[in-house]
Amino acid sequence: MIENLDPKQAWEVMQSHPAAVLIDVRTAIEHSFVGHPPKAIHVAWKEFPGMQLNSNFVGQVAQHVPDKNAPVLLLCRSGVRSVDAAKALEAAGFTHLINILQGFEGALDENKHRGNIDGWRFHGLPWQQS
Repeated sequence: MIENLDPKQAWEVMQSHPAAVLIDVRTAIEHSFVGHPPKAIHVAWKEFPGMQLNSNFVGQVAQHVPDKNAPVLLLCRSGVRSVDAAKALEAAGFTHLINILQGFEGALDENKHRGNIDGWRFHGLPWQQS
């Protein structure tokens, strides 16, 4: 089963479960230049150019999370790609999957800008840029 938590709830899980792993499924450019939570492990679900699906996504996550029962939190820009990534991990036998609703940047506002309504950064949670 895939659990859906907002960014603050996800942060609480990360603080209370030392075995929890946060996987940032965004592109390398998003992870580096837009920013990411501290200790987030980057494993792209899709990558530029062309947003091609990473055919080795599950294998790459398994290298970082050998225990398929450990809490795995998945983060993308707005909470869409992370759901698909969670479904792939669930099919591969991972049992404690958490999709982070709102993602890192959140929903678009009336001016088509992200980060003004919700999302990881909007809630003031820790993040950094490379």
